[in-house]
Amino acid sequence: MSFLPVDRRSLRFSLLSRLGLVALLVVGVTWLLHGILLGDLAREFLGDRLRQEARYTLERLERLGGPPGQWLESDSLASEVFHHLYVLRVGGRISSSHPNWLLPLEPHLDGPDARLFEVQWQGRQLLVYRDTFELDGEPGVLLVGEDFAQVAEGLDTLHWWVGGIAGLVLMLLILMNLVAVNRSLRPLLRLQSQLAEFQAGQRERLDLDSPSELDDLLIQLNHFMDELQRRLQRSREAVANLSHMLQTPLAAVTQVLRGRRPIDDQRRQRMLERLEDMQAQLSSELRRARFAGPGSAQHAVVAREAGTLIEMMRTLYPDKCFALDLKLPPEHSVAVERQDLNEMLGIVLDNAGKWARAHVSCRIALDSGQGLTLEVTDDGPGVQASALSQLGERGKRLDESTPGHGLGLAILKQIVAQYRGEVAFSASNEGGLCVRIALPC
Repeated sequence: MSFLPVDRRSLRFSLLSRLGLVALLVVGVTWLLHGILLGDLAREFLGDRLRQEARYTLERLERLGGPPGQWLESDSLASEVFHHLYVLRVGGRISSSHPNWLLPLEPHLDGPDARLFEVQWQGRQLLVYRDTFELDGEPGVLLVGEDFAQVAEGLDTLHWWVGGIAGLVLMLLILMNLVAVNRSLRPLLRLQSQLAEFQAGQRERLDLDSPSELDDLLIQLNHFMDELQRRLQRSREAVANLSHMLQTPLAAVTQVLRGRRPIDDQRRQRMLERLEDMQAQLSSELRRARFAGPGSAQHAVVAREAGTLIEMMRTLYPDKCFALDLKLPPEHSVAVERQDLNEMLGIVLDNAGKWARAHVSCRIALDSGQGLTLEVTDDGPGVQASALSQLGERGKRLDESTPGHGLGLAILKQIVAQYRGEVAFSASNEGGLCVRIALPC
């Protein structure tokens, strides 16, 4: 006989095994408590009846009087009242309705005034109530007992019947758990189906009517899917841009190289400029392709990265003074990929280092909403107010005297846009440029 393999890592197996264990534990404990409480209830009930008969007998003894032994005669009123076993001691005289039980019960004639106890003797079980009294000035003790074996046997039978019913209830609970777990896992099956559709290109986002516990999961999955789409779109745009930007210069260079005209210094210089432009554009697109974006789920420690970049700039521009002002905890991290943060801050610091006369200041702080603000100022010639809006345009250079291709600030704006931040350009208090980057929390 073969059995289907059981996947012990599956959620269904885990839920069913745990729920089954809980159901078994609850039903088992309930059944055990039933047996204990049922026995206690039967003892309490029989004990109360023994107390009533003992009280009734003592009242008859006090009211009617006479020798106590006559209560043992078969035609006496006691024989009609006492259908249980009993032992009576008045003074030094002891009488018993069942002499065979006198031996195990006689030691119990001495003890507390009134109590209920059990006696085991020769395989029989007796429930006995003991009470004391005084008759004609003589102390007396009355033991009233009932055979508990038949009652216990009936209780055991009832208890096992209840156990059988409890087993059926347990099977019903397991079946109901199976149905409930299967119904509860249906959203996961639908999620799996939609993920397969996404993989096949038939779906762009997950749209699932799911329990609230899956809301965060769906939001994160949709977020990652959107990020994948953005990266795919960015890669396609990068390829299209490279094709558009390189096609014409490459064709011109190829035409010159294939031509028969000699290449003089002027033409060689123009070719070199075109090749440098192509190299800069290629480097720019490769840098854009490396953007991780907010979907990378990585964090960067701002103070550590900023300190490293400042030291690097001091090495690159030894005649310039770079000052760092941190208004945030040393170990504070932001949800920005480390390389992206270095790229943003490095572009601004390098640009300030090129144009500054002597001083560059970098201030990093947290705003009221715990977002990150990076502000870099220099004391260079600055930019005219009318030209500030042109900063960051792709390939736009406002001054040709400094080497470059006008791509740095454009790349900066693209990276900041990936993180839904903002870049603002303004005049600094020293007369140079102030670049302010605001990244949301």
